Amino acid sequence: MIGYLSGEIKFIFGEEIILDVAGVGYRIFVNPADLTVGAAEEFFIHTAVREDAINLYGFKTREAFELFENLLTVSGVGAKSAMAILNKISPAEFIAAVANQDLKTLTKLPGVGKKSAERMLLELKDKIKNLQVEKVAQVVPNSSAFEDATEALSAFGYTSAEISKVLDAAPQNSTTEQLIKFALKELSNF
Repeated sequence: MIGYLSGEIKFIFGEEIILDVAGVGYRIFVNPADLTVGAAEEFFIHTAVREDAINLYGFKTREAFELFENLLTVSGVGAKSAMAILNKISPAEFIAAVANQDLKTLTKLPGVGKKSAERMLLELKDKIKNLQVEKVAQVVPNSSAFEDATEALSAFGYTSAEISKVLDAAPQNSTTEQLIKFALKELSNF
């Protein structure tokens, strides 16, 4: 079973990459945000073995990898749907939503209806306590301002990964307007 790969990105096809590791190209499902062809990257790998395929799912952080594996333990959540969820929300935001029993945030995720969200809240409640995710505390205190800012920035076309990365660095206890101004300033520097 493959658990970690490090190499150069040779190709990007939507949400898949070909990672060249010592001359061997591994096809990996990833979050394509912040990835470029020719970049040296390393990924924590989840190997999904099915009757008709062996798929690799790659994560740049251990937190995302561990959350993915926890999502797979939820009834009705498969590897592709777990990956789609993590492509739309950061691990810190997801863990904050589960810790706060925030059904509204979870139902906004792709493929997650009310029943699926309720099942996630129930089945992950105790498991997320063991996950070590940085900056969860920054997301929780002023979550409504963060949610509003996230929605506004999404409307401008920014990805969830870009938004959460910038908002995690924003000053705590900021208003929605302050968060948006901060994020737009930071995002224009990319």
